[in-house]
Amino acid sequence: MNKERARVEPLPSSIEALRRKAAELSASVIAVDCDAVDHDGKWPAHGLKALADAGLMGLHVPERLGGHGQGLLALAVVTEELGRSCSSTAMCFGMHSVATKVLATKATPFHEEHFLRPIAEGKHITSLALSEPGTGAFFFLPRTQFRVEAEDVVLDGQKSFVTSGGHADSYVMSAVPPGSELDPGTFTCFVVEGNRTGLQWLQDWEGFGMRGNSSRGVRLDQVRIPKANLLGSEGDQIWYVFEVVAPYFIIGMSAVYLGIAQAALDLTIAHLKERSHQHTGESLSNVPVIAHQVAEMWMQVQRSRQLVHHAARLGDAGDPETALALFAAKADIAEMATSVTQEAMILAGGRGYGKNSAVTRLMRDAQASHVMAPTTQLLKTWLGRSLLGLPPL
Repeated sequence: MNKERARVEPLPSSIEALRRKAAELSASVIAVDCDAVDHDGKWPAHGLKALADAGLMGLHVPERLGGHGQGLLALAVVTEELGRSCSSTAMCFGMHSVATKVLATKATPFHEEHFLRPIAEGKHITSLALSEPGTGAFFFLPRTQFRVEAEDVVLDGQKSFVTSGGHADSYVMSAVPPGSELDPGTFTCFVVEGNRTGLQWLQDWEGFGMRGNSSRGVRLDQVRIPKANLLGSEGDQIWYVFEVVAPYFIIGMSAVYLGIAQAALDLTIAHLKERSHQHTGESLSNVPVIAHQVAEMWMQVQRSRQLVHHAARLGDAGDPETALALFAAKADIAEMATSVTQEAMILAGGRGYGKNSAVTRLMRDAQASHVMAPTTQLLKTWLGRSLLGLPPL
């Protein structure tokens, strides 16, 4: 038993099998590319293809369409395994998974054949494109506009921080009718193929961390799509945001940062076991204050993992307390991941401060945890208002 990753409640056998498959690919394929992905800012095509070939990209596609038909808990454990090796790959996988769930939730036969079956077959990668430059963390307030022309929909606007931008085969986007930007009842979701005329990708991603996720902006200049690309009904966006996007996004992103923290803890333990003072021969692991620091790191990671899994299990069961657990989980993960990676850097000593060290990469990757929407401040506001009997917004 791996004592560093002990679990209180065993996973269902189907999810454990998926976790093991993800862990194997994470170690044998994704970890091999992680330094190049980070150093070169390279989109992790190799790792994502390996996941697709293994059938993991169809995590949320219904079984009758060739997928696994899984929910939040499976997303949490699979994405954590990927995050331990390469957070950029984990981020791309997580965004693909959330977008897949949006596609699957109210899928028409057209959506099933054109998007979901290809995803299950490992032939299609999708992503979310909800954030916009003018609304920041309030990704549920789009300004991109749509208008209906006969059997087509025409989109105009701009999206920001689109993971896998320019690489995915499709993007789940939000838009509103002209003049209805402040009416939540008009927010609408569409799936937009990546080869549509009028999609203008902006600057390449040059991030401080997660340098391979190709988080780019895109302009939509009269992008024409068929009305069949509408997801659900007009005005369903706000429903999608809180019933699908928010829970799957929060769990997926929390799992990415959980994987980062676990990787930092693993590196710290290995370093302390291997290093010793030459003048005394004493192992660093024998220093009492260091053992205390490692214990604190381990407890932080374990507490956060249990909170994430608790929120995921509640969500899969349709429990009314799910929202509270979700808000708490991502806020807690952000604080834990930044704390644990910072502590790992300190315990790594001078070696950890090398520009290309694994600990440096993990600490950089963890920094986005607070600002990844919904931000920590926003989540705590929602949680506090909910506990006080007030609507989150």
